[in-house]
Amino acid sequence: MEHNSTFPIKQNELDMLRDEATSYLKSIQWEQSQRAKNRDNDGKDESILLYLSRANNGSNVNVTSVSKTILALKKRLLPESVAIPIHLNQTLYAVQEGITLGIWIKDSYYKASGLSSLTENKSALDASGKREYESKMHTATAFMLYATAYKILHDLKPHASDDLSVMKQKFAGIPEVSFMTPLKGISCQLFYFDKYLGHPEIIKSDKDVIDFTVVYFEALIAEIQLRKSTLEYTETITDRTYKLENSDFSVSGWENVFQGTAKSVEFNKIQFEQIVGNRDAKHFARRLTERLLSYDFEAKKNPFQELGGFMPVFMGYGIPGTGKSMLIAAIATRLKEHSDNLNIPFLFHPMPDTLISTFQGGSAEKMVEWMKPLQDPSKLIFAPIDDAENNLQERTAQGVSAGVKEVIGVFLRYTEGAYAVNYGNSSIGLFTNLPEMLDKAVISRVQGRFKIDGARTENDFLDQDYIWWRKLQDTMPSFVNMDDPENYKYLDDQGLAKSMGDILNLVEKPSEERVHETFSKVEKLHESDDHMFYAALYKEIQKIFPFFSSRDVRNIQSAISLRLTDFDLEKEWFENPEKYFKKDYETKFNMLQELMKSNMKGLNFSDIRRQEVIRYLDNVATIADTDFKRKVDARINQLNIENEAREQFGKR
Repeated sequence: MEHNSTFPIKQNELDMLRDEATSYLKSIQWEQSQRAKNRDNDGKDESILLYLSRANNGSNVNVTSVSKTILALKKRLLPESVAIPIHLNQTLYAVQEGITLGIWIKDSYYKASGLSSLTENKSALDASGKREYESKMHTATAFMLYATAYKILHDLKPHASDDLSVMKQKFAGIPEVSFMTPLKGISCQLFYFDKYLGHPEIIKSDKDVIDFTVVYFEALIAEIQLRKSTLEYTETITDRTYKLENSDFSVSGWENVFQGTAKSVEFNKIQFEQIVGNRDAKHFARRLTERLLSYDFEAKKNPFQELGGFMPVFMGYGIPGTGKSMLIAAIATRLKEHSDNLNIPFLFHPMPDTLISTFQGGSAEKMVEWMKPLQDPSKLIFAPIDDAENNLQERTAQGVSAGVKEVIGVFLRYTEGAYAVNYGNSSIGLFTNLPEMLDKAVISRVQGRFKIDGARTENDFLDQDYIWWRKLQDTMPSFVNMDDPENYKYLDDQGLAKSMGDILNLVEKPSEERVHETFSKVEKLHESDDHMFYAALYKEIQKIFPFFSSRDVRNIQSAISLRLTDFDLEKEWFENPEKYFKKDYETKFNMLQELMKSNMKGLNFSDIRRQEVIRYLDNVATIADTDFKRKVDARINQLNIENEAREQFGKR
């Protein structure tokens, strides 16, 4: 969803609202509804629900003070000390700041939606005016509660336990959520929050306070999400982003990325030099990291997107055992090292293996949860999908589960379409041994592709062995009693290439038979440095491969743009970030344009175009042919088995 404009939330404006927020924590009144009192217990622990619905005094109106409950908790958790337990203190502060931000968001909605003037003229409103007033009041309350919960989660989630399942078991839900007015909304929420906090079964330790608070406010957000379709006058919520100054926190409509849910996954640190062969893949990976690092956090865009050298989705493919997992780790290692050096937040966000769910709709939900953090503009994100053929398999193939179809549906929606937002700070990498098994629509989203082919030359195999036996040599120096090669220094060939040109050498003709024939046929009609040549070539290719479309042509164009931006960033920029990385967007963009121009001097457009078209079409044909060939091989194998069985049967 595109958000048109960003509004700052200024710290000094929040300072003026903090007193109001604290007054709610000191005391609120809430009258429970009959339904909340008699709520059925959903099989949850009855005592907790009874506890929640029991009134403090004879009347129906309950007065609650969160700050008193917190003091009682302090006495229970740290009886001998005057200090407040650390997590309790952190939680109280986060809740106070969350409410403060919620009030600011509510005030902002009042102004933007015209609710302020409706409130001023409340006595003079006619029936439709009253309806509008009430409706906007509900929306203001929902958005206030949403922003409050979201801010609390943003602040506390990183400190909560990774596994909250035990706390979720204890939690019996929120008996009621009120959208009547902002005052009622916040009173109702704090009333139940307070009831839970005071329950000795729920809070047994200091850490439980944070864990419970996260579970409670996640449940509140889930309730609001369920009911948001009933709210009206939400356009002033969904068309803008509110960003808190000096912080990575922002609220953009209801469609929020849980900044804080996606924690970076641990990975083994690997340097590119430890990977043998794979020159194409290593070069591509290095370019990817340099491009991601050029992202501008202030402008929320990447100069490489404008230059045409950025790939939100790419694919690495090759036979098993050629180093796909190592390559994923090496890209993550390089990004992490540079990000740490430049003081940039980095998220390594691989797709989990457990994505496909047996429940209907479950896979889509998990996939949305995985894709959401990719829209967070506040960090660099590398999201690899290893063995991509498992979750993104051709949907028309026999026996493909409903879960796979759901996952693909979400992937397509988030990579191109209404939901696709790419600021130039995140990149999804598909890694597969079987590209021909991937869904055609998924493959067509891939804007950069490279082969992961492992060791390919004598020197590669020499180096692969060297990496292995030098460990033995380190521990027992004289044990490895063999001679070194005469004309080669170990690992020399494993360095990084300067440009794609070094790797490709000159590709003159396609290697795939059908593409080669088509190429020759079209060359008889048009010169290959004539624009008409490519138009005719694409038309002919479409006859052989009906799924070849305009998107493939766009992918070829982006591959050519990649080659035009295939230059090294200056070494000193990394050594001294002030020279490039810390500059503003315009300056970075102009510096890159200069580099691009000087790089283009040695290039020839028609040569590059020819090379990239050949590479792409060969790839299309390989993928299509492999699929066909696999089916033929399987059938031949089946027939051989049947023949052999008949023969053996005849001999009996």
